[in-house]
Amino acid sequence: MKKIICLLSLSLLLCLPTVNSKAAATSNTMANKEVVTNMTAEEKQARIVEITMRVNEIKNMDRSDLTRSDRKALRTELRALKTESRGLGGGGGIYLSVGAIIIIILLLILIL
Repeated sequence: MKKIICLLSLSLLLCLPTVNSKAAATSNTMANKEVVTNMTAEEKQARIVEITMRVNEIKNMDRSDLTRSDRKALRTELRALKTESRGLGGGGGIYLSVGAIIIIILLLILIL
């Protein structure tokens, strides 16, 4: 009886939903999108220049003497700058997989 209860409790724990750690990041990106939509073209261009200057500073920096936590902070800053620059840049383009291209070609052959 104890084995059955242990197995049931374990299976119940495994079935519970997990907490999404990226939930705070998505709310932060939503706030960034609102800020970006209110910016003028000149402000966007100035911010892109600031981001590229900071990225170049980080690239030219000697990271060998930094501590592990400092390197981690730099990585997170670079990721944040990358997502912000993508948001400022605009659309970003359309990406098609190889399978999608094959399906499009087959549809065109069937139609024509």
